[in-house]
Amino acid sequence: MRKHWKKIVVAVAGVLVVADIGAGIFFYNLAIKRGPKDFLEGNSDLEVSQETMDELLEGKWRQWVRGQDFEELSMKSRDGIELRGYYLAAKKPTDKLVILTHGYLGHAKQMGLYGQYYHDVLGYNIFMPDARGHGDSAGDYYGFGWPDRLDLIDWTKKLLERDGADTKVVYHGLSMGAATVLMASGEKDLPKAVKAIIADSPYTDVYNLFAYQMKRMYHLPAFPVLDTTSVVTNMRAGYRLREASALKEVERSDVPMLIIHGKADTFVPTRMAQELQDHAGGKAELMLIDDANHGEGYVKEKARYQKRLEKFLRENVQ
Repeated sequence: MRKHWKKIVVAVAGVLVVADIGAGIFFYNLAIKRGPKDFLEGNSDLEVSQETMDELLEGKWRQWVRGQDFEELSMKSRDGIELRGYYLAAKKPTDKLVILTHGYLGHAKQMGLYGQYYHDVLGYNIFMPDARGHGDSAGDYYGFGWPDRLDLIDWTKKLLERDGADTKVVYHGLSMGAATVLMASGEKDLPKAVKAIIADSPYTDVYNLFAYQMKRMYHLPAFPVLDTTSVVTNMRAGYRLREASALKEVERSDVPMLIIHGKADTFVPTRMAQELQDHAGGKAELMLIDDANHGEGYVKEKARYQKRLEKFLRENVQ
């Protein structure tokens, strides 16, 4: 009788292990493997106001982007992935450069929403890279900022060689791009030329972001499926979900930061922005925007956003 129960227990355990592995592969393919992400369609956490939608789809900045003569740059990543980016020199010579990093499933030129202001009003040179797995860059997975942080540092070094070692660099990222700039902030080889970081709608780390979204979308606990997904991600994309932490990086950083987040953000909870400010090793400001869902703060309160941005840059980029 005891042997019979042992066989049943072993069989059940085997089924659970197989199911867990299958779930890990499923969620890797769902969120991290490059390709269409139908699961985000109709997601109420990503709903934005009609004002924001109109600006994103039909705003004058889109015409501005189409009218610019961007120089296309290329670079091979440390692990051999071909990356692309777009550079636009300021109208007048300047020693200031902003690198604008886009969000999940986005592409470089979408950051023209911010780039037009930096270029035409603030007089910056601008550079907008396609993250690995996005746009014209190669790669068959999404890095959620972690491998991208090293790509960003290498782009920065390449641009400093181009524009001169005395160039003052600003990072400005949105969502995944915001996590990317924060994940780069504590790296030992971050160039000293990086004077300021603006992170709009960032998350603390990939594991806790996924855990939050799994609970909201699938009503599932993080363990053990997310831990198995992390193993699959490490095998296929070379990083673990827990190590992909902006929180740990900002603790080591002394670069001044402006963290921006919508109070109505349900895709990346606002508390993550507060946690990032609380853990920052250097100067960190937090700007919260009423009634703004994920990534729509710039549209919802453009004048206030620009005023705060200019003040932050004036104080930290000399």
